[in-house]
Amino acid sequence: GAISVTAEQPKLVRHKHPNGTVYVYRILENCWDPKKKQSRNKQVCIGKLDPDTGELIPSRRLDESRAAVLDSAVTAVTSVSGPGMVLRKIAEDAGLVNILREAFPDSWQSILSLAWYVASTGNALSHAEAWCGNHETPFGDSLCSQRISELLERMPEDGRQTFFKLWGRQVCERDFLCYDITSVSSYSEQNEYVRMGYNRDGEKLPQVNLAMVYGQKSHLPVTYRVLPGAIPDVKALSALLETFRKLEFPSLHLVMDRGFYSQDNIDRLVERRHNFTIAVPSRLKWVKDEIDRFRGGMHGPDGFRKVGDETLYVHTRMVPWGKERRRCYVQLYFNALRAAEDYDGFTLELLRYREELEQERPVPEHEEAYRRFFACKRTPRRGLKVSYNTGAIEAYRNDYAGFFAILSTKFKDPLEALRVYREKDAVEKCFDDLKNDLDMKRLRVHASGRMKNRMFIQFVSLILTSQIRRTIREKLPSSKYTPKSLLLELESLTTIHYRGKYKDRLTEATKSQREILEAFGVGVQP
Repeated sequence: GAISVTAEQPKLVRHKHPNGTVYVYRILENCWDPKKKQSRNKQVCIGKLDPDTGELIPSRRLDESRAAVLDSAVTAVTSVSGPGMVLRKIAEDAGLVNILREAFPDSWQSILSLAWYVASTGNALSHAEAWCGNHETPFGDSLCSQRISELLERMPEDGRQTFFKLWGRQVCERDFLCYDITSVSSYSEQNEYVRMGYNRDGEKLPQVNLAMVYGQKSHLPVTYRVLPGAIPDVKALSALLETFRKLEFPSLHLVMDRGFYSQDNIDRLVERRHNFTIAVPSRLKWVKDEIDRFRGGMHGPDGFRKVGDETLYVHTRMVPWGKERRRCYVQLYFNALRAAEDYDGFTLELLRYREELEQERPVPEHEEAYRRFFACKRTPRRGLKVSYNTGAIEAYRNDYAGFFAILSTKFKDPLEALRVYREKDAVEKCFDDLKNDLDMKRLRVHASGRMKNRMFIQFVSLILTSQIRRTIREKLPSSKYTPKSLLLELESLTTIHYRGKYKDRLTEATKSQREILEAFGVGVQP
């Protein structure tokens, strides 16, 4: 193509060749020649003039971007490309784009753009307009606050359920699923999910409970459920299993801590043919009976195991469970160093039990502990008085401190059961990302419908963040990147968009940026 050249353009000069061709040179710099005592300049040929139109035909050694710079008629805008290059690759490789498109055919680009924003900044959606305006996103334009509000209002429940159905099946068919609950504080007084209850962050704000399911191998979040703030962990599992049934998930393997143990929950898992690996409270009578049976031979050589720097005595027994006589393995472990920790942990449990009794908010699953470790007396004058049963408490500490138990349908090997159980901290890291890095420490959205959609966008961003964290761990193990700092490193990688006939140009990547893009399988031109 040709570029018009005018006499007013600075630093461009023409030289007519004897053959009649007019060449255009660009002056690079002016300098003083001390020998000839005159000003000189260095020039480079940038092309020649078309004999018919008088327009510049750029030299072949100039690429389009350099030619565009010389064109005074050309204007250009820049956009930040680096974070989007990684986030787009993750979303496509994980199947997230296709699933969102099927679940939300009219708004998936907006949802994914906001998820990119949250993953990159961790800021509130109220600040998304400026970020989306100068970053490359699936939506391709700025998302104004009015459009974001409309999106939060209109995202249908059917769309969210379709997403969880498709996404959950994709992940959980090949994975163990970890399950846990966290409290999310809220300022809302108009949301039916917000209740006062046990706040896991120690805050005095009302809360909702967020139950999260996470793939242990893939390190990807699978689904979540919003629960009223006052619901106990034990009852929350029943709601989760009902969710799995409605979403038609395949048979699962759930990994859970002891807060979710109850006989009803185990019976329900067994009845529905789900596999599980769950920690069991050592205060239960049947667990104490198992410990008493194991105690005499626990120091024998057959029970000795070493796990890293940890010395354990282990014991395994198969027990048939329920009417179906489902095969379950009770795994017992004793750690002498753990005994001191158990002493403190048991003390905290006793303090919580006493508070439940004094506030007359008993938890049915704690009835056995109430009867054994407390004495309650009510008088007309002083009301309810709760005191400790010191003898029973000391006997329990002496006999059962240092023991812990795992019940599993899957693992006969006690060390394999322990490894899988301990790896459930992926869920805890997931919660840490969600609340500390992705603007979920407080909920400022008041209506429950908007809150659900806000949490859904947060969940999509968590999928992206989790995959970035996994790639850092596997491909960039010596780096100190967090997901947010990695995306921040890519902020200076921009694209210049020329209006007209010239192609867009990506700025040159730094060494660090090239390493990041290579780790995620993103190709860049040299």
